[in-house]
Amino acid sequence: MTDFTQSAKLVDRFGRIVNYLRVSITDRCDFRCVYCMSEDMVFLPRQQILSLEEIQFICQAFIELGVNKIRITGGEPLVRKGALDLMRQLGGLSGLHELVMTSNGSKLAQMARDLKAAGVKRLNISLDTLDPVLFKALTRTGDLENVLRGINAARDAGFQRIKLNAVILKNRNHREVADLVRFAVERGLDISFIEEMPLGAVDGHNRAEAYYPSQSIRQDLQQYFTLQAVADKTGGPSDYFRVSGSETNVGFISPHSANFCASCNRVRLTAEGRLLLCLGNEHSVDLKAVVRQYPDDMQALKHAIIDAMQIKPEKHEFNIHEQPVILRHMSATGG
Repeated sequence: MTDFTQSAKLVDRFGRIVNYLRVSITDRCDFRCVYCMSEDMVFLPRQQILSLEEIQFICQAFIELGVNKIRITGGEPLVRKGALDLMRQLGGLSGLHELVMTSNGSKLAQMARDLKAAGVKRLNISLDTLDPVLFKALTRTGDLENVLRGINAARDAGFQRIKLNAVILKNRNHREVADLVRFAVERGLDISFIEEMPLGAVDGHNRAEAYYPSQSIRQDLQQYFTLQAVADKTGGPSDYFRVSGSETNVGFISPHSANFCASCNRVRLTAEGRLLLCLGNEHSVDLKAVVRQYPDDMQALKHAIIDAMQIKPEKHEFNIHEQPVILRHMSATGG
């Protein structure tokens, strides 16, 4: 069996190098955001979820195959018992340049400093509105003040960068984009605006009617700010612009209006152990089956990962005007 080294690289059949892994450590969340979940969600039973030890083992394999950035996601990752211990373990792995995390902010007031000490370098925090009533409506269960306390705690903890993520829905929060940018500028944060992705059936709105393209957001912002294109990249799909006179970058993630698949460098590990090769397709490999059939066999796991690169599709085919072909919700996907 081949002996892999740290110099190995994961390359798909289109020549794209995969060096970024997004890991969902739980499909559970303490919010029920309208664009992410149905109100009455059924979550996976515990035995179907990867153990924290299995997650660490799989991450180690990816790092030895050239992945140098891992993003921990959920659901909300911090609702999983033992999440902080996992961060400490991953943060100490040789070869990992960047351990980052996406959170809804609900537990950051209590955990931000411990996350920083564990080795998490950057945070993405979801913030779709500054209106507490609308925040409650969009998240169904969330408390805006608690999230704002979490953002302040993260700033105080001294992460390299903090980025806000805002999913924009027409006639729900699209008129707030300038206020959200001002909020970010005043606090030295970055912010990305995201077109809603048609994953899973949702019961709170019509996605086609709620679609608000990135170009419209840019036009709205240009009434108040001068946006200068920058080359900054964090490994993700955002196109960034600097707000003139500030340190804030504004990003646009545009799966519908500006397909970014040609430069895709990432794969996703779901909470139940599926290696998803594309956010918008179901091409996947069951890594949970591999690690449970061949426990502690790093070579078998690496072979499965390398072979999986050959089924990574060229692009997604999102269509907000049709019922979603992808039935899994974003919360089960790995961000």
